[in-house]
Amino acid sequence: MFFLAGISITFFLVIILLTKKGKSSADYVLAIWLALIGIHLWLYYGFISGTIYNYPYLLGVVIPMPLLHGPMLYLYILTVTSQNGFNQKNLLHLIPPAIVYLSMARFFLMSNDEKIQVYKNEGAGFETQSFITLIAIIISGFVYVFLSFRHLQKYKKRINEQFSNTEKIDLNWLRYLILGILCIWLIILLNGRDLLIFGSVVFFVLFLGYFGIRQVGIFTAGYLPGNTLLLPARGQETIESPAASPPAAEPSAKYGKSALPKEVADKIYQDLTRLMLIEKLFKDEDISLAELARQLSTHPNNLSQVINTYEGKSFYDYINGLRVEEFKALSLLPANKNYTLLALAHQCGFNSKTSFNRNFKKISGQSPSAFLRELNLQLAED
Repeated sequence: MFFLAGISITFFLVIILLTKKGKSSADYVLAIWLALIGIHLWLYYGFISGTIYNYPYLLGVVIPMPLLHGPMLYLYILTVTSQNGFNQKNLLHLIPPAIVYLSMARFFLMSNDEKIQVYKNEGAGFETQSFITLIAIIISGFVYVFLSFRHLQKYKKRINEQFSNTEKIDLNWLRYLILGILCIWLIILLNGRDLLIFGSVVFFVLFLGYFGIRQVGIFTAGYLPGNTLLLPARGQETIESPAASPPAAEPSAKYGKSALPKEVADKIYQDLTRLMLIEKLFKDEDISLAELARQLSTHPNNLSQVINTYEGKSFYDYINGLRVEEFKALSLLPANKNYTLLALAHQCGFNSKTSFNRNFKKISGQSPSAFLRELNLQLAED
């Protein structure tokens, strides 16, 4: 009953994904992966219940299937963090399981009675092949968990290069997904008992259903991390800003081979500084690299290079640095003493107290309240 419930929930989630409005490539990848998990669970249930022997042509199909789950996890991570959707080149990751299926041709060509005998004798005659397949499965599982974590870290870094506020971009769903699969591979490595392994798969599916439904955009219409909405900027008031003339800057190693001429980079930096001085676009909590580049009539890659080269910061740190300096300036004005700390933080472009406190301490080396106490300043109570 436990496994039947897991199988039912798995295919129910597949139906939800396929009937979801505004489906993305990532939704299709997740639906295919869940369908594979459901088939895998169903074949295992057939084995432990003995019903699989009524359909001997299905014997052996389950053996290479664990080799599919690592690539499917990785393909889902790649697709959900890409604005270009699914890349057909990623199908190359499915070659290893295809090779294992081909290597089992001798077994698949056996008569039904011979297949049943091999199964009932725990793989007699295929011991070496079974051992090699098991090693390949374990290696594949951990390799793809590593690749998924590494890609997610790279994606997080790209977010900091493109967005000024990252609180709305929730990567926890993807982290939990990878950790869930990692737990299953650890159970396979440390225990190896089929009942425990497939039991953990059922709990993993329950987790997918529970957390995925709660997470915006997974089983309902909404944004995914790779498709974050870019909002237009809003102009605001003025403060003192660095001089418009760019400082002497040496290209970083990252942009050592860039084709961007220095005079063009200088002009972009001057226009950027002027724009921040006059319009204070950093006060828009949704300002992005793409939107700022559009207002400067340049490519986002060029703007990112200029900020990195002249400021030595990512776009995220650059914008939040301006916000912190704006808060410091506003907190010194007697007219603002009736504002709360959080109200001033929102005026400067921070979209949450957590983001404000974290960035203020990172940039200033002290908390906002410590900064105010040091200058004997007091704001209204929150």
